[in-house]
Amino acid sequence: MTESARLFMATLSDELCRSGAIRSREWADIFAGVPRHIFVPEWYEQELNPQGIAVWRLRNTDGDDSRMAAVYRDQTLVTAIDPSTAEQVDATGWTGMPTSSSTQPSLMAGMLEDLDVDEGCRILEIGTGTGYNSALLSARLGDRLVYSIDIDPVLLQTARERLAQIGYAPQLAVGDGQARYPSEETFDRIIATCSVPGIPAAWVEQTQPNGIILADVAFGIEGGLVRLSVDAEQRCRGGFTSTGGRFMAARRDARAYPRQQRSPYAPEAGSRPTTVTAADIRSYYPFRLLLAFQLPTTELVYHSDEGSGSMSLQLQQRDGSWARVPLFDDSTPTMTYGGSVELWEEVEAAWQWWNREGRPAQDQFGYARDAEGGHRAWYLPDGRRWDLAAP
Repeated sequence: MTESARLFMATLSDELCRSGAIRSREWADIFAGVPRHIFVPEWYEQELNPQGIAVWRLRNTDGDDSRMAAVYRDQTLVTAIDPSTAEQVDATGWTGMPTSSSTQPSLMAGMLEDLDVDEGCRILEIGTGTGYNSALLSARLGDRLVYSIDIDPVLLQTARERLAQIGYAPQLAVGDGQARYPSEETFDRIIATCSVPGIPAAWVEQTQPNGIILADVAFGIEGGLVRLSVDAEQRCRGGFTSTGGRFMAARRDARAYPRQQRSPYAPEAGSRPTTVTAADIRSYYPFRLLLAFQLPTTELVYHSDEGSGSMSLQLQQRDGSWARVPLFDDSTPTMTYGGSVELWEEVEAAWQWWNREGRPAQDQFGYARDAEGGHRAWYLPDGRRWDLAAP
């Protein structure tokens, strides 16, 4: 390994320590010793082309120090694009939905610290991806205790080869990470680097009593990282972590996401002034998380008016009801809706509650999954509870 690569690794580790993402000497040494560029020799960066279209362009290290420096920035690097949505728009640019990435190092470090591993812990990672996280875990625990699964056999084989380059051979398997790992092993820790709509039963069944599951649970509007302890009755209880971050959704197809079917929009029914703006929703992650509890079957999307091209932030429900506010004009905010006006009334009520409680952060909310598969969230200070839609 080159001296410049070692310097980049040490610099990244120092940066993660200063930011508070790394909180222990053990993980500091491991981030300084495991090369990210081995696992991400090429990636996609998004930029505007001359026509003003946001496109993905392929980048690579190509043995160049200035390019290698990009791999060691604290940022997520997209490594694959959904071929069903990809479209080449110029000689070197594609549009499309990302399907795999190398996670932002500060998010990885925060999750690994939250995982609270001990010597001898057996770990299952959901979503092998590039293999970089498996390498970090192998460096800490030894590769014989690290298991990982990914839906994409090509990604997995590439990760296996890159892990071997630096001397690691964790137990890797191809399969749906939301199902059981294909062995009879049980695990002290499960960490997921993809999002799921709820904690799968298979994870609970393969977790030892008093084991920990750390995963990104995605609701319709927002989601977040939860750290859950599993008891002997296969109940999970814990809460949202102070480590913030989101992951791409888990896939059941190796390369693409399924197309979502939605009901047609309800016709416009009216408009009125509102106390909640698009900026309020966009600016405050904990408030979006609260909205996800309050409106568990609702999506948050961006809407472009076909006539004027003006942009709005829109909440929409499965039955076609919707409500939107202008994306950029907050001077006299007006809400427009189709279907029931009650959708936006729920938003305003949640905004009032969140402000009245002092704008609590995400780690003030608990999360649990019962043995029958129901899941719920609650506000830790007073126990206010939200029963969440079945995943």
